[in-house]
Amino acid sequence: MASTTVDTHGAGGPDPAASAPAFIPLEANPELMTTLLRTLGLSPALAIHDVYSLTDPDLLAFIPRPALALLLVFPVSATYESHRLAEDSLLPQYAGRGEDQPVLWFRQTIRNACGLMGLLHAVSNGPARGFVEEGSDLDRIIKEATPLGPEERARLLEGEEALARAHKAAAERGDTAAPGAEDDVELHYVCFVKGGDGRLWELDGRRKGPLERGRLGEGEDVLSEKALTLGPLKFLEREGADLRFSCVALAGSLE
Repeated sequence: MASTTVDTHGAGGPDPAASAPAFIPLEANPELMTTLLRTLGLSPALAIHDVYSLTDPDLLAFIPRPALALLLVFPVSATYESHRLAEDSLLPQYAGRGEDQPVLWFRQTIRNACGLMGLLHAVSNGPARGFVEEGSDLDRIIKEATPLGPEERARLLEGEEALARAHKAAAERGDTAAPGAEDDVELHYVCFVKGGDGRLWELDGRRKGPLERGRLGEGEDVLSEKALTLGPLKFLEREGADLRFSCVALAGSLE
């Protein structure tokens, strides 16, 4: 997958205001993402990997299994926006909090932070949570966020200096010249995880809350045929073969 800079339009409902905090857009670069996550406290046992195909078994075989999260980068088209607004109009605003929720979801209020939001969703849910090192910044953020409601979680992230520093350092080391924090970028980032309840969840801070996409079997991960059919392949079906679609996965490290 070619390195791509991604957009972060905002939360379920209105996008972040012009006065909202803004980050430099994060390049969809597995090495940078892995460095960012490890700086925050993810175990070296996990890494971000390029996913070169969602349909070719030989190319999917390069990813260590099980894959714990799949992050999809895609263009925010008129077709996608129409679908998002129509689906969200039928859903209540999410207000979940606490340990009893099947997933930990963050509402996005920081501009140009959808790459970061995708990574937070990836490591905060399912088996990946067990690879967050005790006492790290990431561990602290997850523990502080869990009992909070969505608005309080958003404020927590806005005020997290350790998160902002790590993100800035990673964004500035990209292979391509980084856009400014105030720039508008047309690509967006969502995360798919298998929750502890066995369901496939689409996690996007721009939506009204976490979206359940179906139940997976015991041996099925986010790169299984069923998960791909329920999740990212639907984007391709709706949008057509746009070359700007790309994916990365969180899985075991090859080091």
